[in-house]
Amino acid sequence: MRHGTRTRTLTDLARFALERAPDEGVHATPLPGLLVIRSDGRTLPTHAIYRPSLCLVLQGAKEVVMNGHVFRFQRGRFLIVSIDLPITSHVVEASPGKPFLCLALDLDPDLVFGLIQGMGQAPEPVLSGPGIHLSEGTPDLLDAFLRLLRCLGEPADAEVLGPMLRREITYRLLRTEYGPVVRQLGVAGSRVQRIAKAVARLRERFDEPLKIEDLARLVNMSPSSFHKHFKEITTLSPLQFQKELRLQEARRLLRVDGLDAATAAFRVGYESPSHFSREYARHFGLPPIRDVRAT
Repeated sequence: MRHGTRTRTLTDLARFALERAPDEGVHATPLPGLLVIRSDGRTLPTHAIYRPSLCLVLQGAKEVVMNGHVFRFQRGRFLIVSIDLPITSHVVEASPGKPFLCLALDLDPDLVFGLIQGMGQAPEPVLSGPGIHLSEGTPDLLDAFLRLLRCLGEPADAEVLGPMLRREITYRLLRTEYGPVVRQLGVAGSRVQRIAKAVARLRERFDEPLKIEDLARLVNMSPSSFHKHFKEITTLSPLQFQKELRLQEARRLLRVDGLDAATAAFRVGYESPSHFSREYARHFGLPPIRDVRAT
């Protein structure tokens, strides 16, 4: 795709996205698993767990930080997340006249599995490094996303063509240089899938004492191998990952449910409110009470 064609495609994508996102926020679409995200200005850092997904920036730019790794993704670039990851992000380029626009499409392991079976390809060795990657949007992927957004305007097209285009987008992604990473989502027993299973258990029981041996046994790894692969993919140790989950849930309890700091601390598994407050301040930049007042 020549530069002029690429620019026109991104411009058309942004136009269709604005129809789906007439104001700031996260907007659902007729296709389950596809969101349109809009911000009319720069934002403060937000902390969240990103699910396996493919994100495409259509306008503006955002910085994503994962345990010290900084990724800047901007117009025409894809962010590929292959496993649940705790991520800090903030919009760094946006204005009311030219808002930040992003598409986020969930990656479905069952769909990936079906495609690699149909493609007749054995899973390739997984790329090393964390489960998050940046890539320039390929012409085929950009074109498929454009056709997807265009079809959402007609209910019948959205119902029939939407799932087909989602399948095509996943297929096109599998054909890119990051295909080996995405393939691991659909391969039973792959390293990514096993670590994903451990992450799911951590998310279910983050408020309980952590036993590495139990998690390693769950995914059929030795404790040392499990620890090594967990950190390689998530960039965090299991204990650090659990702490991230605890602090994010505590922040939600404080800000949304109105709990006091001590109650929130005990609710997420801390035994000492003072220890909780120190870790909270270190992570979010303010102690619990001041952080709540700042919202």
